[in-house]
Amino acid sequence: DMKMDGSNPTLLNAYGGFLVSQSPAYSGATGKLWLEKGGVFVVANIRGGGEFGPRWHNAGLKLNRMRVYEDFFAVSEDLIARKITNPKKLGIVGGSNGGLLMGVALTQRPELYNAIIIQVPLFDMIGYSHIGAGSSWIGEYGDPAVPAERAMLMSYSPYQNLKPGQPYPRVFIETSTKDDRVHPAHARKAAARLKEYGYDYLYWENMDGGHAAAANLNERALRQALEFTYLMQQLMD
Repeated sequence: DMKMDGSNPTLLNAYGGFLVSQSPAYSGATGKLWLEKGGVFVVANIRGGGEFGPRWHNAGLKLNRMRVYEDFFAVSEDLIARKITNPKKLGIVGGSNGGLLMGVALTQRPELYNAIIIQVPLFDMIGYSHIGAGSSWIGEYGDPAVPAERAMLMSYSPYQNLKPGQPYPRVFIETSTKDDRVHPAHARKAAARLKEYGYDYLYWENMDGGHAAAANLNERALRQALEFTYLMQQLMD
């Protein structure tokens, strides 16, 4: 019974990397805390992922990385064009490599979104290869020490592309002190730069939990409660 009048609060999720497939799945939290309250949930299968095999993944590697983000923006624009939602009612969420995607969306197309949840993200793509386990991902993103690959990384790296005076929505950044995969320095640097430029933002760093930003069910429930409260404030209130 959803009305196609552009008024539906919508949450869009994607990953777009490392041959990972984002397939439809049951989520009790999303169902109870979002769908039952009138929200719409969308999963975008974008290049860089594994949904359509190795070629789909390879199409978004290194110098072709912008294809990943262009796909995500195209899905966002289609949700608006089909009047499922509008920019004031459209929120996005992604973690890790998907957190990088959220950072790119924030810095390149902020006018499309009114809520962005940036979970355990990569954010500084010029320094990433020297932060934590970053050097192990050079095959995916490229090497900042190689001029052509550095130029591509610089073109989309969220940290380097944050600017003052932009129409950024209030974002929600999450990380974990004990994240041994993507170092919390990325999220901390993002928050510090947003603060430096005078933006309103939310930041939550769990002391436990590794890359999941939650060590147990109670901590996961708290994280999800914070996320959906933020989404309701931004997209439903």
